[in-house]
Amino acid sequence: MSADIGDRFASELLAWFDHSGRHDLPWQHPRTPYRVWLSEIMLQQTQVQTVIPYFERFERELPTLPALAAASSDRVIALWAGLGYYARARNLHRAAQICVEKHGGELPDDFESLAALPGIGRSTAGAILAQAHGQCHAILDGNVKRVLCRYHGIDGWPGTGSVEKQLWTIAEQHLPQTRLADYTQAIMDFGATVCTRSSPSCVLCPLQGECVALREGRVDQLPQSKPGKPLPERRTLMLVLRDGAGRVLLARRPATGVWSGMWSLPEVADHDEARAFVATHVAADFDANEPLPLIEHVFSHYRLHIEPLAWNGVRSATRIGDNDDRLRWQPFATLAEVGLPAPVRKLLDSFA
Repeated sequence: MSADIGDRFASELLAWFDHSGRHDLPWQHPRTPYRVWLSEIMLQQTQVQTVIPYFERFERELPTLPALAAASSDRVIALWAGLGYYARARNLHRAAQICVEKHGGELPDDFESLAALPGIGRSTAGAILAQAHGQCHAILDGNVKRVLCRYHGIDGWPGTGSVEKQLWTIAEQHLPQTRLADYTQAIMDFGATVCTRSSPSCVLCPLQGECVALREGRVDQLPQSKPGKPLPERRTLMLVLRDGAGRVLLARRPATGVWSGMWSLPEVADHDEARAFVATHVAADFDANEPLPLIEHVFSHYRLHIEPLAWNGVRSATRIGDNDDRLRWQPFATLAEVGLPAPVRKLLDSFA
């Protein structure tokens, strides 16, 4: 790639950004390291319009890095609940604690230390340093990969090591000498609003004169998709045990796996396990359960089929104490204080 093409790519993107980019996002005013970091973690796997209300609520409740570090894990997860990919929240919390322990309560402003924090890595570190400090670092999120694959006609799935290495080299060659924060926002905005995954606005694209995919009629083919295979199917039973005081029994998820460490409904593999759980923890007639409609929830790596069983008016077992970290009775009126997985919250909302 010639220096002229690299310079033109950046200058045309910046000119587009000046009149068509997003300039009123909440984390841009002010664009502090903490606010940029929080937004970048939330924006992983999630669209801007979805993130905005979560960002505003999270930043309002935990406005500084030390406040985040000092918060309980339950509080962090409750503020995150609904955004999905909960490992991001756990990594965010742990990274804040590391910053308090090792970096004086601030995000480090050198690339190696920042990229070493949980949940950050190369692209996110580059985005934070470029936007918060104006440093010269490339990014390579999904939007940027799509733009570069089309513009340069790059074949192969971008998740492949060799293709990703090629894209990193190109991304660094395109970096301008100035306006690094604006350029970083520009290329992300451009991929999200113009060079979109489906139905891209090629007729409005300021880069169309040099775009290899457009010239060769391959816009719909690039970037190439990951070789597909059917998602595995899994099934589980969730138990909705409600007492006469307007509470529901919740169970802490295991420390590893999906929804790790979150509060959810008690989950068992089959009706025999369900019968044993009910007999152990509550006073209720197992056969008085009400089967509810099946719920399907799709993760990135498998499809989960949830069979809910509900009981009304069960009596609490005395062995479930207020300080039990595995089981708890939660009032329906305060479910918002608990970080519940999205399908569980939706199910319980139907009762409330």
